[in-house]
Amino acid sequence: MNDTDLLADRFEEHRGHLKAVAYRMLGSLAEAEDAVQEAWLKLSRSDADDIENLGGWLTTVVGRVCLDLLRSRTRRHEEPLDDTFVPDPVIRPLSTIDPEQEVLQADSVGLALLVVLETLEPAERIAFVLHDMFAVPFDDIAPIVERGSAATRQLASRARRRVKGATPTTEPDRGRQRQVLDAFMAAARAGDFEALLAVLDPDVVLRADSGPLVGGAAVSKLVRGAKPVAEQAMLFRQFAQYARFALVNGEVGVVGVQDGQPLSVMGVTIADGRITEMYILADPERLARLDLPALDG
Repeated sequence: MNDTDLLADRFEEHRGHLKAVAYRMLGSLAEAEDAVQEAWLKLSRSDADDIENLGGWLTTVVGRVCLDLLRSRTRRHEEPLDDTFVPDPVIRPLSTIDPEQEVLQADSVGLALLVVLETLEPAERIAFVLHDMFAVPFDDIAPIVERGSAATRQLASRARRRVKGATPTTEPDRGRQRQVLDAFMAAARAGDFEALLAVLDPDVVLRADSGPLVGGAAVSKLVRGAKPVAEQAMLFRQFAQYARFALVNGEVGVVGVQDGQPLSVMGVTIADGRITEMYILADPERLARLDLPALDG
């Protein structure tokens, strides 16, 4: 093996970790892959022999790339921060989990948390993700966000308070999650409005992200309250036949699949036996880019 091959092998040892870092920072699997690739390009152009801690160096590079991407979103006035935005989901079968994907499946990166992270300022998000999720010291984060260590600590503290106050609690038991979703899907298939109400929290919030335009009209929506959400479920009951259960960011969710192609992905937050939050991604372009495994019926 030549030096480039050896360096590539060393880099691959860190790829999973780097993608997990970038995904939490960006909420986009495609952008996370791009950030990791950019880290490899920077490494391949550097003198690797002078790098004492390769993992730390690569994490810092990915952090800077992600910060630039987040700032670029803000400058372009993109709208992923609106109330209907749903981050890219990580989908795995209920029966098996790919060991290489465990870092993406952790409970700490559920869709509910990713939605909250989208509301943070770029530097806040970088500081919070690196310190609170990956235990990177503030002294190492400070150069990335171009602040002193004390100011970086304040960024993470401010982000931590916002995350704690906005992230809903969720049922940790996957068996219980499956029971609640089974009841919801059975009610949807049967068109049983009262049964739907029984499984929805009175203050349930539905975020449906269908992309910017579908058929010339935006159909993404934010719906609040059990009755309006149940009415939405009744409108789309014909699609319930295509539902397959899966792990969506480590929690039991539903993927709509027709002829091998995803129609939608739904993640939920469950508390006290009822659904409190629903996150539906139905953007055709983003769905087409997802890595869709074989799913349970």
